[in-house]
Amino acid sequence: MYAVDAATAAAWAALFARVSALSGVPLDVIPHAAPAPLEELWRREDLGLAFICGYPFADGGFPVRPVAAPIPASGDGRPLYATHLVVRADSDIATLEDSFGRRLGWTVAHSQSGFNALRTHLLADWRARGPLFAASIGPLLTPRRVIDALLADEIDIGPLDSYFCDLLLAVEPATAARLRIVATTQLRPMPLLVASQGVEDKVVACLRAALLDADSDIAMRDILGRLRLSGFAAVDPAAYRVLVHEADAAERAGYLQPG
Repeated sequence: MYAVDAATAAAWAALFARVSALSGVPLDVIPHAAPAPLEELWRREDLGLAFICGYPFADGGFPVRPVAAPIPASGDGRPLYATHLVVRADSDIATLEDSFGRRLGWTVAHSQSGFNALRTHLLADWRARGPLFAASIGPLLTPRRVIDALLADEIDIGPLDSYFCDLLLAVEPATAARLRIVATTQLRPMPLLVASQGVEDKVVACLRAALLDADSDIAMRDILGRLRLSGFAAVDPAAYRVLVHEADAAERAGYLQPG
């Protein structure tokens, strides 16, 4: 989900290896890059740690249990993020309203940052005006594909997870410089690390303890720095219910897809 480039993917692998060492829980890193469906990953019965977006977690459709949520170093110390609505840096679009009548991209319907946050942010304008964009293009699947579509002039505006943007700015500043943020959604709970529902309580407790204490371990502090994180927080499942409420509100209104 957040393997922005090979070096970042290696940093995540290092983090999971360190969590394994600190917790005493053996963990194997399983490649599952797009276009492999995330739904298949979330249905596995042997997950020790895997990222899941907050919306499918809150919706309860997958047999997983929360372990911990990452805290972006760019934030205020809470496990929160937002969606940036992004255009090409040289675009004549200066505001979100300027983009109406153009081409909008989105990632995938189970995504909070790439679909539901976008839909919620646009809902009031859609209610007032009807269809907002000349084309609604998706599923683009990933933030990277949103960037590629923007830079290839396939879309005019698209959603980017704010934490993904943090990583992009750190590892690909030249790419980040070709993009510009014109609007940002409200803060919402971060994607979280989960284990399969059937994993033993004591195993989950050990993994959780290693993550919650990550910032006290010298080796982990270095890894966290590379991942632009300040640490991990305990998960409050109730905090994620707002994501389901917002999605339900859009669907009740008949706004089934951003556009």
